[in-house]
Amino acid sequence: MATHPVYDLVVLGCGAAGLSAAVSHAAAARSSGRPARIAVVERARREERGGATRWTSAWFRITEDRRLDPAFVGQMQAVSGGMADLDYCRTLEREVTQTLQFLEQNGVALTYFKQPFPNRNTGGGLGMPVGGGAGIVEGLAGALERTAGAEILYETEAVRLSVSEAGRIDGVIVRGRDGLLRTLSAPAVVIACGGFEGNPEMLTRYVGERACDLPVIAPTLTNNTGDGLRMALEVGAAAAGQFDMFHGEPIDARSSKPDAVVYGYPFGILVNGRAERFCDEGRDSFDSTFEEIAYEIWRNQEQKAFFIGDQTTLEIEPLQAILLTDRPPVRAATLRELALALGLDPTALERTIGAFNAAIGPGRFDAHQFDGRATQGLSPPKSNWAFPLERPPFIAYPLTCAITFTFGGIRTDSRARVLTPSGTAIPGLYAAGEVTGLYYHRYPAGTSVLRAATFGRLAGADAARSRAGAA
Repeated sequence: MATHPVYDLVVLGCGAAGLSAAVSHAAAARSSGRPARIAVVERARREERGGATRWTSAWFRITEDRRLDPAFVGQMQAVSGGMADLDYCRTLEREVTQTLQFLEQNGVALTYFKQPFPNRNTGGGLGMPVGGGAGIVEGLAGALERTAGAEILYETEAVRLSVSEAGRIDGVIVRGRDGLLRTLSAPAVVIACGGFEGNPEMLTRYVGERACDLPVIAPTLTNNTGDGLRMALEVGAAAAGQFDMFHGEPIDARSSKPDAVVYGYPFGILVNGRAERFCDEGRDSFDSTFEEIAYEIWRNQEQKAFFIGDQTTLEIEPLQAILLTDRPPVRAATLRELALALGLDPTALERTIGAFNAAIGPGRFDAHQFDGRATQGLSPPKSNWAFPLERPPFIAYPLTCAITFTFGGIRTDSRARVLTPSGTAIPGLYAAGEVTGLYYHRYPAGTSVLRAATFGRLAGADAARSRAGAA
């Protein structure tokens, strides 16, 4: 087994967390007058680098003055039932502004916009990188490629961590394109290689029966096979996050486009393969319900649902902003024709929509606020945005649930250090991004990429300080 020359830092993963760690470490090392040698290990080819980050819209749950949504920490405590690490969450809150500055300083352009529709889960507005997550990958990877002593090792997979006799992490054993093992020696390693959404065996073990039916929301998520979690557990790391839960999204079942999410369902109804409604489409804003609905489609509706609307739906402005699919809706002049086009029982669909229309109570439909226009005496109810589906053309989007990331992962502290079950930091080992466990029960949207970049940045800087202190 060949031994690679020694690095100052090895990072596993080339998404927002891993690249932030590498770029942050390089900057901190330069400022101390001791430039670092850094290796980023990436399983994918160069043109596919970036993991989940590359394909996501990368929405940031921030305010116009570039702070984390002030409701986030309280919401994390509430939705997790008190199980989320609130010190970690408060660190994210404190560090967000500096993370945004860090991204911009390293070639990532940012923008901010107000959501056009009611929202409770994302604080009223959203920031995002220009070009989505790909903007983060190309900006930070470009910065790293301009850094002397830094390199990205493509088509290389991490196999296990190297540990000294005293218990300090001192490198990573990897396998390259030639199939041979070699050791990348380093006094610090950052694990940032995603969750286990691309590993059917681990999904079945943790998430449960029929996990194999979950498509990944973007193609390179198949590279997220849980290696970082496995390696960390092998050296005594603790786990955190809910292992039998994941972040899923309702996507257009016809589309091969990454991130083809359909968020417009509050402005119509959702039916299953029996043409029956199965949820309250207007219980809350789409940013608060889409994960729950996606999970329901997978777990209880046989991975099949249909968003049904009509001309009133089509006239909503700007509905297209929340329909991320590249496929047009299925259109038909009658409900019977629509049902036949979707493979549904026409009589059942007509019966479902007839009952829905008859149950709509008084009030004025307004897509841009919680209008309170609800059904009466219908189960399940619709609590807002209930208008009769009676104006052709009728439209539909076939939906299925796609997995975005898993909740269970490595336990870390507010410095991104990997912890043992007793709370002791493992010397030389850090983790950031979706490989770390944080969420329970529900994912407050707009925080995944933001926390990845934040704790990747903190991990890289902390490793640089440790190196300087050891000098």
